Amino acid sequence: MSTLQLTTEVQFVKGVGPRRSALLGARGIHTVGDLLYHIPKNYQDRSKFQPLSALRAGQDAAVHARVYRTRVIDTRSRGRMFDVVLTDGTGFVHAKWFHGERIQQNRRFSAGRGVVLYGRVDFDAYDSRLVFFNPEFELLDGDDSAVRSLDLGRIVPVYEEIGGLTSRQLRRIVSAALDGLSPVDDALPESIREAHGFPDLKTALERIHFPSSEDDLEALNARRSPYHRRLIFEEFFLLELLLALRRKQLRVVTGVRFETSDRIREQVKRILPFHPTSAQKRVLKEIVDDLRASFPMNRLLQGDVGSGKTIVALEAVVIAVENGCQAAIMAPTEILAEQHYLSAKRILGPLGYTMGVARSGVKKAERQDLLTHIASGGVQIVIGTHALIEEGVAFKNLGLVVIDEQHRFGVVQRSRLMAKGEQPNTLVMTATPIPRTLAMAIYGDLDLSVIDEMPPGRSPIRTIHAVDREVERVYRMIRDELNKGRQCYVVYPVIEESEKLDLRSATEGFAKLSEAFPDRRVALLHGRLKSADKDVIMRSFAAGEIDILASTTVIEVGVDVANATIMVIEHAERFGLAQLHQLRGRVGRGGHSSTCVLMTPARLNDSARQRIQAMTSTTDGFRLAETDLRLRGPGEMAGTRQSGIPEFRVANLVEDAPLLAIAQQEAQKWVEREGEYQRLIEAMSSRLRGVGPAGLVAVG
Repeated sequence: MSTLQLTTEVQFVKGVGPRRSALLGARGIHTVGDLLYHIPKNYQDRSKFQPLSALRAGQDAAVHARVYRTRVIDTRSRGRMFDVVLTDGTGFVHAKWFHGERIQQNRRFSAGRGVVLYGRVDFDAYDSRLVFFNPEFELLDGDDSAVRSLDLGRIVPVYEEIGGLTSRQLRRIVSAALDGLSPVDDALPESIREAHGFPDLKTALERIHFPSSEDDLEALNARRSPYHRRLIFEEFFLLELLLALRRKQLRVVTGVRFETSDRIREQVKRILPFHPTSAQKRVLKEIVDDLRASFPMNRLLQGDVGSGKTIVALEAVVIAVENGCQAAIMAPTEILAEQHYLSAKRILGPLGYTMGVARSGVKKAERQDLLTHIASGGVQIVIGTHALIEEGVAFKNLGLVVIDEQHRFGVVQRSRLMAKGEQPNTLVMTATPIPRTLAMAIYGDLDLSVIDEMPPGRSPIRTIHAVDREVERVYRMIRDELNKGRQCYVVYPVIEESEKLDLRSATEGFAKLSEAFPDRRVALLHGRLKSADKDVIMRSFAAGEIDILASTTVIEVGVDVANATIMVIEHAERFGLAQLHQLRGRVGRGGHSSTCVLMTPARLNDSARQRIQAMTSTTDGFRLAETDLRLRGPGEMAGTRQSGIPEFRVANLVEDAPLLAIAQQEAQKWVEREGEYQRLIEAMSSRLRGVGPAGLVAVG
């Protein structure tokens, strides 16, 4: 009798109960819907039986045979082994189960009884014969041709083990859930299903778990069957519908509208230190169009390291200030905030704007004076870290918010800064290239601008890999650059030596560098230093008063010293691709040829080796981002908690990009249908974990 709903607690499925329900719950499976959206990891074709005479070692095979004889073998290491000899008239094969006392005690393998069996065929060197070790099996009764099994004689789903529940046990639980499932309402519009060849939801759930013999095994294992595509699309469609709705809502809000007169355009031109690239011109036009619109700008500005995002952002700042508004720039670290402040003072100096930098560690009276001037509008441009979003910070007329390295901030932090004004224009910047699929999922409520062209005069960075024993060669490379009057970064993953991690620390590295280069000025920079001390060191390095800067990753973003031409990254295998690329971008910022040396131990695991190879093969941040997405997955790469990226059950942003694009197109059509989109969102959100309004933080 069909009594189960997708929302029914999983413990009420036949064969589950309270104990197994707790095991499933630990993996996020609480309802029947959770169970059915937990799809097989792969499929095995156990429908085609191999003649025993055709078996070959190393293959996975299903056989249909009869028991010839059985015996129990006592072994020293694996207890009692149950050995069955099978025949089908074409040959013989052994099947052996270690610790097989239970199977033997049941005495089910009587001579002449039919059996179907599936497993890996091995060559038993001890007996010089083919054997199945611990195969799955099904004993037959009566008519051997009337085999109906969940495990054999068909395309069989294989599940990851959950809390001790085997794939075989999960097949029975899923089968019971499908047998007891009541008719399912399909929220996905029929017109979409017909247009893209998607089956209805009930069919998709049944066949994704238990395909028919007509289904394509290759498509099933590649997650390209109609049933996989239907469930993947459904998740993407809901996500894109929510993002499209968010964009639509933002466009009906009245924002701070800016004018761009000839006078303002002349002011913008005054700050340009060089002729802008065509990419910068294109992006600035997109930003200006937003600033002139009646609704607030919500734009993501993406560009590789050194592509010239800062000057574009400052052009937008000029437009805001010339329209009588304040602008705020928020950076993730004090070093980067200070760097932005110094850059803004240098670039915007001819225009005479008033600026302030909000940071921790300043005297109370100085901080209060700054807050007073911000609140009165006396400070036109405010730059700072997350200190900008503290309660005591109030603006008189905040018209533009610029957030640098957005992935370092949570969505809530972005919203809190925007709330300091009346629907201010918002420009989000990142130098961490984001693959298009990931940008569509995380920042789909933002318009996207990409600076995909480097300014003229930038020399490419040569990246090489060196192992620990080559340290003297690396020191010679450093010395050669210093002799040319250049400067060097040496980056370490930790500050002080840890007993648990065999890493060269920054403090120990500083001592070794001081010893290796006694005639050079070596300094140490790390996050535990006081702000004033860090500022002194960075100013000294920028002024050429320090030759070698031993540092942790505090120099990862924003530090701009054109004379630094060589970087050595110690234990590069411990860094992610995005971080390595960011660090590398600290050199090559002038017209001099530059080098980045990735130092690692001689032995690397596969993942580390792939990252190092990617770094040495390209300086294209977008290619590296695609590699990073493939290696680490979207959640790890973006920082799930920070970005608000949803937790998909079936969909994969790396593999399913074409379906994401289709879902985005369909969502844009349906969001214009008043009343329809709300019904769809409510109907689908109830069963798709993490993609609903509560789970999708990015549009909250």
